This record gives sequence, C-alpha cells and structure tokens, in this order.
Amino acid sequence: MAPPTSPTWIAFAKKKRIACGSPREVATLVKTFNDTHPDIPLLIFDAISSQAVELDLRSAVSSVLRRVPHQVDRDSPEVSGQEPNLPRGPGRPRLGVVAREVTLLPRHWDWLASQPGGASVALRKLVERAQRSSKEADRVREATEAAYRFMHAMAGDEPGFEAASRALFASDLATLRDHLAKWPRDIRSHALALAEQAAPAQPVATVESTP
Repeated sequence: MAPPTSPTWIAFAKKKRIACGSPREVATLVKTFNDTHPDIPLLIFDAISSQAVELDLRSAVSSVLRRVPHQVDRDSPEVSGQEPNLPRGPGRPRLGVVAREVTLLPRHWDWLASQPGGASVALRKLVERAQRSSKEADRVREATEAAYRFMHAMAGDEPGFEAASRALFASDLATLRDHLAKWPRDIRSHALALAEQAAPAQPVATVESTP
C-alpha cells in the first residue's frame, strides 16, 4: 500500500476506526462523533508518522476547524521532533545555510580545513553523501518507529503485543500477521499497512544475457 501523497489523519473510537482523510475531514467527523458519544475515548493520529493529534472538542465545529491546519507539514517540529523556531545565527540565510555549533577533535578540524572549499563545504558534502547512502535505512527505521508507535498506543494491551513488536523490528511480516490475527480488525489493518511500509525494499533482480 502506497503512503498518502497529502496529509492524512486517522481517528479511532476505542478499537474502531471512525475517520480517515484530510485533517479537516477527520476533525469534522471526530467532532460529530464526540457530540453524540461523549463518553467514548478518541485517539487521532497522523496516518504516516503515527504522531498523536490533540484536538479541543469542547467548542463548536467551526471553532475546532479554525484550529486545524489546511496542510500539515511532515517536517514541522511537531512531526519531526526538531527544535522549533531556533534563532538564525550567522551564515547565508538566503541560500538556506544556517550556522550551528559543531564540536570536533583538533585532527578533525585540521582535516576539514585542508579540504577544497574549507570546513563548511566539506561538512555539507559529507552530510549529503551520508544522506544518500543511508536513505533506505532511514526510511525503514522511521516507518518501523511509526508502526510501533501506533501499535503501542492502540494495542499495547492486546495479546501477543511483545511478540508482534519483535516481529515488526525484525521485518518479519508473516510472523507479525500471525500475532495480529486476534487483534481488533481496524487496528490490525492499519498496523499491517504501516508495517508493510516499513519493509525493506527488495533489490531489483538483474538478468544476465547469454551470448
């Protein structure tokens, strides 16, 4: 299952999914549900990162929607965990370059200073090279963490949770499906969808031509 291309929230009432869609769609449905079932606990998640979403449902739906963004930036501090609104230091802000403190040993600084373009250029090249080489590993790690975050929040008390978690981190989808078989249907379905996104990409097989 391919991940959504636009921001998506998913909401549950106890163990049952009640909404999935854009933030405003989900907020509207959740508010309507809460008005008629005020005693049923609700949980809302970003459907990709599994970060919990907090909504104040005590006011009218129009007030709720005013506090819901039209778009949710998945790289925002709330989703990515980065520090928000850090003051800009010296650098080249028009080019998107921001100065931060870096602590290295003297031999590291000596090596960086000897590189073409100096320390800053060399560090940027090293980071970009590391990002390219670890892109797939980072994707798998982030997707696995999202799947575990959802499973822990919604099914931490379900039978086989610990074994299911081990299977998730081992990328063993077959075993994971076995452990999730008795979980509530909607939780099982979303957990498996997240786990499938966390599966490592299979290498593309090459066929050698015969002379």
